[in-house]
Amino acid sequence: MLAKTDFEIFSLIQKEEQRQQNTLTLIASENYASKAVMAATGSCLTNKYAEGYPTKRYYAGCEIVDKIESIAIERCKKLFGVAHANVQPHAGSQANMAAYHAVLKPGDTILGMNLASGGHLTHGHPVNFSGTWYHAVQYGVNKDTEQFDFHEIAQLADQHRPKLIIVGASAYSRTIDFTQFKKIADSVGALLLADIAHIAGLVATNHHPTPVGYADIITSTTHKTLRGPRGGIIMSNAAHAESIDKTIIPGMQGGPLLHSIAAKAVGFSEALTPAFTEYQKQVILNAQAMAQAFNQKGYRIVADGTDNHLFIIDLRSKNITGKAAQLMLERAGIVVNKNCIPFDPEKPWIASGIRIGTPAITTRGMKENEAVLITELVDMIISAKGADHATNIVSEKINTLCTDYPIPD
Repeated sequence: MLAKTDFEIFSLIQKEEQRQQNTLTLIASENYASKAVMAATGSCLTNKYAEGYPTKRYYAGCEIVDKIESIAIERCKKLFGVAHANVQPHAGSQANMAAYHAVLKPGDTILGMNLASGGHLTHGHPVNFSGTWYHAVQYGVNKDTEQFDFHEIAQLADQHRPKLIIVGASAYSRTIDFTQFKKIADSVGALLLADIAHIAGLVATNHHPTPVGYADIITSTTHKTLRGPRGGIIMSNAAHAESIDKTIIPGMQGGPLLHSIAAKAVGFSEALTPAFTEYQKQVILNAQAMAQAFNQKGYRIVADGTDNHLFIIDLRSKNITGKAAQLMLERAGIVVNKNCIPFDPEKPWIASGIRIGTPAITTRGMKENEAVLITELVDMIISAKGADHATNIVSEKINTLCTDYPIPD
């Protein structure tokens, strides 16, 4: 039907499908949703307005979608072991915005991880709402270990007395100790918010410690390691349930995206299976195999390795920037993103490193042997500075890998 009514868009979707199939995605925040998740996302549920919550809507005709959203909520609660879940946020950033708004007032002090050290824009960056609506204080990592410096974080908390401390990252490769953040939050009377957008799949399958029981509020996306549709969720203890729900609707959002909520329900169901637990285990094994292989080839890995699904490569010893490496690798069919290293001398849009993530290649069925092979191909491109001969050789090998390991469904 789309081909008949809008061939221009249809053809571009087809080209994007081919691009995804014929390239290797090493972007840590990307994954491949299942056919079932995509079917729910593209369903007739997109037609229904349902402002409010199950049994408490502003519109009629919500009996069926009430059941769908209720199922999504219950599956989310079961998956993470939480008392309350709101599945309506359209994205992770909106989930954070709503969470802050539920417990803070404009001008209140927040303490979050700075972007340059691996944090997220919504954790207090000055160009983001989190850094303009609130008084944002930022913590980083220890210069020697490139891991959390809890002594420094405790000092900043004691000095600035934030009302909310945010823990979570978009480029941090080591295990997050939520117990230490909880101790610091309690010491200054602050609430603790855990943004687990990147590690949600690992947390759900016990491959990373859970923030449940330590964080007052937990936010996440539903894609990335969780491998569902693009969207967000907010989870909390019972004490903050009402304020969070009121902040989402009527506070911030109107009608929820019911097609996305249905897809979230499908994704949660998939994440509750033993196969998904094994998948998360392999994600970590692949990341660790790659990090070790890069290290053996003379690349410095930020924080000296990884405990999760990603790691950062410092490219300065190879005399190449993250931006240049990203462009060279893309020409050969390997998709990564440039990324700052801690205390990076380069500007963020240039960066001294690249971020490598293994969720997507693991979804395609690749394991440690393939992960190490990909490391060799990345090294070939970087060592040759993207020369045509190297690009041609690597492109052929990438085509073979993509053929041997197609995107499922």
